[in-house]
Amino acid sequence: QGLLKKAKEITVLCDAQVSLVIFASSGKMHYYTSPKTTLVDMLDQYHKHSGKRLWDAKHENLSNEIDRVKKENDNMQIQLRHLNGEDITSLQIKELIDLEGGLENGLNSVRHRQSEIINMKRENDQMLDEENKRLTYIYQQHQLAAAAAAMKGNEREMESDYHHQQQQQVADYQSQ
Repeated sequence: QGLLKKAKEITVLCDAQVSLVIFASSGKMHYYTSPKTTLVDMLDQYHKHSGKRLWDAKHENLSNEIDRVKKENDNMQIQLRHLNGEDITSLQIKELIDLEGGLENGLNSVRHRQSEIINMKRENDQMLDEENKRLTYIYQQHQLAAAAAAMKGNEREMESDYHHQQQQQVADYQSQ
């Protein structure tokens, strides 16, 4: 705080432009700039008088690119709000017509995709129905085969029982 106080005193007593930036060991930044100037103005003056550049062209280009991307992001957020029906009262008729056209195109795309999905579902349902019919047919064939085998087994058993009864009757008759 003492350095900031001294910077303010120098500004007043010497009628000087002063900028001071301090980074504490905690990482917190403290700064002071004379009331009639800005830090950017002070850095520009430093560049002019010393001939030294604190920022090289690469950093300048990166800074410009960051600014461009920020503006682009802001514009996209505005467009998104417009697409959501927000903040449209300030739009002119041409902008509203363009917005309506964009929304109609988007709606048509959604409807087209929805139609594709419905058709795919119908085709899938049809394939499942056909597979179900095929499996039902196979199951019924197995049931018929099992029933036929069971009937043959019953027929043999009945024949065996019949022959056994016949033999029993013959044996009973002979024993009398």
